[in-house]
Amino acid sequence: CGTRPVVDNIVTETRIVGGLDAQLGGWPWQVSLELYHFGKGFVHVCGGSLINHNSVLTAAHCIKEWTVPSFWRAVVGLHHITRHHVHTRRSRIRAIIMHPGFNKITYENDIVLFKLMESIQFNQYIQPICIPDVPVALNDEMPCFITGWGQTTEKERARDVLQEAQVNIIPISTCNRHDWYAGMGDSGGPLVCYIPELTRYYLVGISSFGYGCGRPRLPGVYLQT
Repeated sequence: CGTRPVVDNIVTETRIVGGLDAQLGGWPWQVSLELYHFGKGFVHVCGGSLINHNSVLTAAHCIKEWTVPSFWRAVVGLHHITRHHVHTRRSRIRAIIMHPGFNKITYENDIVLFKLMESIQFNQYIQPICIPDVPVALNDEMPCFITGWGQTTEKERARDVLQEAQVNIIPISTCNRHDWYAGMGDSGGPLVCYIPELTRYYLVGISSFGYGCGRPRLPGVYLQT
């Protein structure tokens, strides 16, 4: 888990707000969770993280009233949001397991597990992300990244090509101050950090909620995994 076979080294670009087009297969655990709309077919709703052959973690608030598994599907090995290629795999959903403590108002425990009907086979373009056994002690020296097809600026529409950005980790004490708010991201998508001692990436957060998009002093809020 936590490896990126098609990328030789970890990403080291300058920390940015707007995001960059990700390399094809660069983030092999990234999932698109799609909801069926009559007349439109399946449409991307939220990001997610593949954690094993048949399980995806995402944000509970993505579900809203659509709790029936048959309305959903997961797409992995995806780069362009509407163009599936030879490495892309799709699976319908067998079960949706919501955190029993999820609060729709405060977004506390904003996490849900999608169980897939199909067992996804791993390859260079599809890999699971590692889940830490204990909470990772984060610091601003760690290379941490967010990915998704969400907006990169407030005035733009969502992107067709998977975006990536390196981000700063802000202490919870700072976020709790009244002069900070949360920034919008691709809901349910992964926040991952590279742990040099283990030479692997770990899922340390799930995009939960925000205010605006890419605003200074308005960081995104992520559920710690």
